[in-house]
Amino acid sequence: MSEADASEGAPAGREIWIEKYRPETFDDIYGQEEIVGRLRSYVERDDLPHLLFAGPAGTGKTTSATAIARAIYGDDWRNNFLELNASDERGIDVVRDRIKNFARSSFGGYDHRIIFLDEADSLTDDAQSALRRTMEQFSDNTRFILSCNYSSKIIDPIQSRCAVFRFSPLSDDAIRQQVEDIAEAEGIEITEDGLDALVYAAGGDMRRAINSLQAAATTGDVVDEEAVYLITSTARPEEIEEMVRAAIDGDFASARSQLEHLLVDTGMAGGDIIDQLHRSAWDFDLDERTTIRLMERIGEADYRITAGANERVQLEALLASLAAEE
Repeated sequence: MSEADASEGAPAGREIWIEKYRPETFDDIYGQEEIVGRLRSYVERDDLPHLLFAGPAGTGKTTSATAIARAIYGDDWRNNFLELNASDERGIDVVRDRIKNFARSSFGGYDHRIIFLDEADSLTDDAQSALRRTMEQFSDNTRFILSCNYSSKIIDPIQSRCAVFRFSPLSDDAIRQQVEDIAEAEGIEITEDGLDALVYAAGGDMRRAINSLQAAATTGDVVDEEAVYLITSTARPEEIEEMVRAAIDGDFASARSQLEHLLVDTGMAGGDIIDQLHRSAWDFDLDERTTIRLMERIGEADYRITAGANERVQLEALLASLAAEE
């Protein structure tokens, strides 16, 4: 965006909203009240254990970790909080070097410092074993917070040393409230349909909702349904349902045409279509037997695409199997 655009009050500034509106305290975190209450009690009792946060992206895991650090250390939190991303630094050397060096260094009069290891399920088994030994060695003056999508990928010796918190996808109401607050703060006009579309496209991921709002705000004066679906490369729920119903009714040609529209015109990836099918399957008002059959086909296609099969072929095969059973 040019300087002229900015001076004329264009809706989206240079600042990234996901950082601008990142919650700083427990009171600012949306949709995870029970978890926040338990974490707050640890801080108030000065009894913080090692923590393991598990759950999907955009649900508040990193935000909760930084909120803990801010609550304990105040303005000095950055000097006592080390954040590492295990997906970028997978090797055992990270555990042996950076983590140990931070844990050994002085900590300015506080009882302990905090090491936050994001995407910890990306660590190799050897690195996790080294991390387990480091957690034991520095338990007197260091607390570890591990964040992951799948706790099953964290070795048992680490899980047994942590208090485990499972973050669920955020509710539609929590995402709606945050989006409305940001839109008001930024002076963005958003229609009710546009708000519904943002909530649907986010799928419980607050980060995606905020980024989508900022992107959609650059497309025009009003954030509406069309802008949201365009910017997020998301299909309208009715388009997905139209494709499925055509297949179930035996009209494979029509179903295939709708799939072509989603892949080519909308620009969706095959995996995204599978995700939307899975999210919407129980909203199609189909009988239970048909829905179960659809879910079975979705599972097969998802597995094959994940294993490297051609997305278009697998999606067409999914629709063909539905049409053939009529």
